[in-house]
Amino acid sequence: MKIAVISPNKNHLRDMGAALEAQGHRVTLAEGGKSKMRAIADADKPDVMLVDGMCCDPDELTHVEQVTNTHPGTAVILLCAAQTPEFLINSMRAGVREVLPSPAPAVMLQSAVARIAAKFASTRGNTKGKIVALLPCKGGSGATFLATNLGYQLAESRSVLLIDLNLQFGDALSFVHDGKPPSTIADVAREITRLDASLLASSTVKVTPNFSILAAPEDLAQAMEVRPDHVEAILNVAVTQYDFVLLDLGLNLDPIAIKALDRAQRIYVVMQSELPSVRNAGRLLQVFRSLGYPQDKTEVILNRYERNSDIGLDQIRKSLGQVRVVTVANSYKEVHTAINHGEALAKAAKSNTVARQLAELATALDPRQEDGSKGLLDRLFRRA
Repeated sequence: MKIAVISPNKNHLRDMGAALEAQGHRVTLAEGGKSKMRAIADADKPDVMLVDGMCCDPDELTHVEQVTNTHPGTAVILLCAAQTPEFLINSMRAGVREVLPSPAPAVMLQSAVARIAAKFASTRGNTKGKIVALLPCKGGSGATFLATNLGYQLAESRSVLLIDLNLQFGDALSFVHDGKPPSTIADVAREITRLDASLLASSTVKVTPNFSILAAPEDLAQAMEVRPDHVEAILNVAVTQYDFVLLDLGLNLDPIAIKALDRAQRIYVVMQSELPSVRNAGRLLQVFRSLGYPQDKTEVILNRYERNSDIGLDQIRKSLGQVRVVTVANSYKEVHTAINHGEALAKAAKSNTVARQLAELATALDPRQEDGSKGLLDRLFRRA
């Protein structure tokens, strides 16, 4: 969680910061008193705010009420050297979650934050988004086209964020939008201590009301600034805000790609009917087995499939083993026209075979979409 700690005592700040960081929380420290609460809450929007050095003066609680009224999503914990029953009651009325002694033992502090984290998890758990990763077997496999157009299809009934994790050469945004991004994933990484839902949303491009893209860096040097822990933090926020988080990966299985694949509930390996793709697909599947991924986590998309290919579907399935293989037809002209115009294929040619197949893939990922996309009469006749 994102935690802000305020204390006039440098030693208290140091000890509390160390105890919370040991539990994996992102902690910012501010030396000072309660008067800093509102400014820090407005600027950082932390999940939890720890305020040390409070006394039993009821007037001090006005600072707390300003924060709890303005930022109801921020849990406030007070640390007081002396506590009276009246002060405890007034604190709870002001919206304080817990009141601890000052200084608080590390175990007590960690337990209080864990209780708040558990409560957050219980309220947010039902809105966890599904992470889906797509990666190519080799350059030109069409993974980015499939990722962007699958996102467009899913967004007809669900909220979708696509994160371009092809950090050095990613151009996912250009497949469905002709504008420039206000920020990229590198910009978000530089502000990772301030990351929250509003910062993430403001850093994306809205392709449609339900479909947003967080673009890859435009400067190759900036790509080196993004670390696996940055990706982890971004995903932690994204899954609380979107129904689906799509990850468009590049060719490299580096630590960032592994972190993303670890978090994904579904991995689509994108290949074509050619020998280098078949070989690379087999290598990727072997890596996934060595990483301990369950077999049903991975599927293969055979892109630009034609029945008369030199390497047939049966040969590919035999070569790759038990993994499920789905096909997407070859529709070179209409697909490339849509790409060159920077628009989704379903928008440019909704009746196209590839657009229909991507709609079926979206339905497989989100079965509820089928009912949501059809009218009442269609559903009644289907049941009949």
